[in-house]
Amino acid sequence: MTLQDLIVASQVLFLLYFIGINSGYLVLSVAAFLTLPRHMRRQALHHALPSAHTSFEPPISLIVTAYNEEALIVSAVRSLLQLDYSEFEILVVNDGSTDQTLEVFKKEFQLVPFPEAFRLRVPHARVAAVYQSTLYSELRVIDKENAGGKADAINAGINGARFPLFCPLDADTILQRDSLKLMAQPFLEDRRTIAGGGTVRIANGCEVSSGFLTHVGVPTNFLALFQIIEYLRSFLVARVGFSAMNALPLVSGAFGLFHKDSVIAVGGYRQDALGEDMELVMRLHRHFRLQGKPYRIKSVADATCWTEAPESRRVLKSQRVRWQRGLMQSVMINRELLFHPRSGWLGWFAIPFVFFFEGLGGLVEVVGLLFIIATMALGLISWQAFLAFMLVAIGLGLLLSTTRCCLKK
Repeated sequence: MTLQDLIVASQVLFLLYFIGINSGYLVLSVAAFLTLPRHMRRQALHHALPSAHTSFEPPISLIVTAYNEEALIVSAVRSLLQLDYSEFEILVVNDGSTDQTLEVFKKEFQLVPFPEAFRLRVPHARVAAVYQSTLYSELRVIDKENAGGKADAINAGINGARFPLFCPLDADTILQRDSLKLMAQPFLEDRRTIAGGGTVRIANGCEVSSGFLTHVGVPTNFLALFQIIEYLRSFLVARVGFSAMNALPLVSGAFGLFHKDSVIAVGGYRQDALGEDMELVMRLHRHFRLQGKPYRIKSVADATCWTEAPESRRVLKSQRVRWQRGLMQSVMINRELLFHPRSGWLGWFAIPFVFFFEGLGGLVEVVGLLFIIATMALGLISWQAFLAFMLVAIGLGLLLSTTRCCLKK
């Protein structure tokens, strides 16, 4: 094979890769668009009904994990206490904080020791004490040793949760007042629902008052600004499309609602998983699909939470490396789903797509663009071939961005 043949073959491979990833997103966009009529009817009904609760909403346990959060934890919990929902409890898991998190909490909410016996249904580190607020009956604090990270802390919260549904949250997550009502809808509409994932929006540039978002703004930071487009692509196209196929591979750890007994049945969160949220969802898929049990994992696009996006390259790099490694690890742990006869859209489309196009996409796209630019600069390919490649790669990307904006509206 000559150098020219190798260059042409590489061009074709990179071009096919770019066409493949954008075609996959087009398929997801079509699937997302097909869900719009039902979504619009549900939204119209939600806004038409009075604000009073129906009494049919399932009670929810909010599990707030906190490690050295003395500056945020009080305001975070006060905002959660104001959520518009019929019945919920707040479990704050103090994950062995070394600052004054627990002391601040004791003083602010008048905590007293609570003699609660834990049923160890999923594994976690030793619980030192449980506290009950004398001001709010729905507020308890679990004080545990620090071991196993966020996954271990959530497992402790699961064991302490009283209600059938639980929602793990970070101390810096901001929920809209009606977010729990929207998240509970799939569980009311379909008893097979075992998990639901909300939409995560970027709070950078927004105004927050008393723990709630009061004004939506645009980040001034360049990195945060570009992440807005990425989040729209992920939550308003990819996840809605995967959800329509019952092949949602990830419920974001920032905002998800889970059926407690289903999570306990698969062993809870894995402490050794880099992406504990994605690994849990894939394990739920594997457990229910391979055993032939009916279930649904839904994306709830109109249930929104807000979180701060990284604004420095160092923090962003650390986050993305962890996400990529977590994705790869989750796929490998649950590789039995790949192309399994019972895995459906999940094993034949969703997992291969996220593995090859999202897991490896960044590396392949950068190498591909650099390769095309270098070969064109060296005169090894014609400018017509270079232009055709860029039109396909960038043109499809612009088309997908347009569909995301339409879905957002």
